Amino acid sequence: MTMFSDLTSLRPFQAAIFDMDGTLLDTESVFKTIVFDVCAELGFEMTDTVHRGMVGSSHEHTNRLLIDTYGVAFPYTLFDERCRVIMRERSHDGVPVKPGAREFVSALRDRGIPTAVATSSRNPHASHHLGAAGLFDFFQTIVTRDDVVNPKPHPEPYLMAASRLGVDPQHCLAFEDSHAGVRAAHAAGMQTIMVPDLVGPTAEIRSLGINVVQSLVHVHQAVFPKA
Repeated sequence: MTMFSDLTSLRPFQAAIFDMDGTLLDTESVFKTIVFDVCAELGFEMTDTVHRGMVGSSHEHTNRLLIDTYGVAFPYTLFDERCRVIMRERSHDGVPVKPGAREFVSALRDRGIPTAVATSSRNPHASHHLGAAGLFDFFQTIVTRDDVVNPKPHPEPYLMAASRLGVDPQHCLAFEDSHAGVRAAHAAGMQTIMVPDLVGPTAEIRSLGINVVQSLVHVHQAVFPKA
């Protein structure tokens, strides 16, 4: 089985909804380094397996995962605060954007196709990072963890984004890099494309009938072949 899809089965869409970290923004690898460093500072050993379980997850899921892994003595509140402070410091001079993201979102805007962000991050983090990356004004709406009762993998973030855009979910194209995000977008009834970052698709993820592409550059070329 090949890793990537050719997107020949891509259906027409009326709106595009993007995950943020790892999909639009090249922040997951930076955050991974921070997570390992902060855990070491606190006297705990982070592993690749535990970290993979954090990718694309909500604050609540990560809290449960780390407590289950390291025990109730794990100082999650301190860990979370330290990670956020360091991440903000490292993004002071800007936030890197994933290949093709800016060009593709610009092309969507130029063609009048509404776009949104659906992220598990909280509002301050999302607003700061999208602003620092110069992408904030590209989106009609941004749905964060603060806006929903149920975070990914529940479909609520994607359903809310579609509702705010005024587009039926089945006519939305969703972009994700994480398993939790793919499950959320698929459960919302959206045509879903996975653009892997730190975590690749599993057989279970592929069984959802999603497309898997190498980068948003490839999506741009497939959707707007003459662009």
